[in-house]
Amino acid sequence: MTGKIGPCSPFFIVADVPKALDHYVANLGFECRFTSPNPDPFFAIVGRDAAQIMLKAIADTVPPLPNPQRHEWAPWDAFIHTPNPDALALEFKDRHVLFRRPLGDTDGQLRGFEVEDPDGYVCFFGRPTTTSA
Repeated sequence: MTGKIGPCSPFFIVADVPKALDHYVANLGFECRFTSPNPDPFFAIVGRDAAQIMLKAIADTVPPLPNPQRHEWAPWDAFIHTPNPDALALEFKDRHVLFRRPLGDTDGQLRGFEVEDPDGYVCFFGRPTTTSA
């Protein structure tokens, strides 16, 4: 193998950046890594460990459009790998985070849980239950 790829950062169009920031920071324990230099930020980057999410408000005419709202067969907007989804689910439960789908094993051999943000974006926090060669 010649090239390496690092973490990926999904880009979510949101209705209200401060509201989205509050969700990721206060509820999910992310940190705010960047906000645009305006009093009312229209762009921000939140992150926790190697995971990052970019948040941007564009205009009232450009609303959020999460994958699950486009197609029910596309349930997530971001897969956030965690080696121990059970421990993370417990942490989030202690933070009173509402789960869209509770901790468990999926039909696709993943263990994890889903959290929905205020704009309807769904993040799956988990890992494969098996490893493939």
